[in-house]
Amino acid sequence: MISVCGGGAWGSALAFALAHKQEVQIFSRRKLDVAWDTPFAIRQVDLEEACTQNLVVIAISVAYLRDFLATIPRNPNARYLFASKGIEEESGAFVHEIAGEFLDSSKICALSGPSFAKEVRQCLPCAIAIHARDPLIAQSFSTLFPAFMKTYVGDDLVGAEIAGAYKNVIAIAGGISDGLMLGNNAKAALLARGLVEMERFGQVFGAKTETFLGLSGSGDLFLTAGSTLSRNYRVGLGLARGRALQSVLEEIGEVAEGVRTARAIHTIAMRKNIYTPIVNEVVQILDGKACKEGILALMAQRD
Repeated sequence: MISVCGGGAWGSALAFALAHKQEVQIFSRRKLDVAWDTPFAIRQVDLEEACTQNLVVIAISVAYLRDFLATIPRNPNARYLFASKGIEEESGAFVHEIAGEFLDSSKICALSGPSFAKEVRQCLPCAIAIHARDPLIAQSFSTLFPAFMKTYVGDDLVGAEIAGAYKNVIAIAGGISDGLMLGNNAKAALLARGLVEMERFGQVFGAKTETFLGLSGSGDLFLTAGSTLSRNYRVGLGLARGRALQSVLEEIGEVAEGVRTARAIHTIAMRKNIYTPIVNEVVQILDGKACKEGILALMAQRD
């Protein structure tokens, strides 16, 4: 038995996938239709019951993660897999740093890699990575996923979290590029330099280069920055078409993590003197700068 906390698109997709190998409990503040066609049962439960399990997946938006973790019952035997991808805007804290304020930090791992919720619900093949400082913690979750989700284990927790958060910001830039119809050459250059920028930022925090070259980095980036299944990509498309940010977010209807994460990264980069030109321009565009002007400014950067 495993619990999933979070009944949004991603939490529900993970519950569906995990129910191919074991019974699943899911906690959500809204009523869910859990009559899904899976080999094992999925049952909606309250938060207290969900947290009695020793294996818990948490798929809560980073913006609400701190408040959520403050409410969960403590289980000293539990291990936690975080499927949240972002950086807290107000504090600049990574997911494991927020979690470590409430839970045993030695029992925390992060889920990353290219995996749209809609395609997981269709049982289409994908590959994911689970990173933890203790590989045994990651392995305790890796065996629970179905065959259509090939799972790798790594020990670069901070790198996986940075890659998962940063790619959402580059995805906004990708949507802007496509929305302005700048072509394939420009898009390829943007993603390549975005990957370099992600890795440069990660180095400051001790992340491994290979994490950014693998599923957690390039894999997730290439997926998210070029598909309308990506909320962050759709933010960029909307902005490039002249729409106001709030209007775009209201139409999407779910959290686009890249908006808050862009501002968090920008603040961290300014404090630590990290060169992040794409993030800097995305933040200015989010704050009202014309998209075309922002892209031209980016092309004029020294690197």
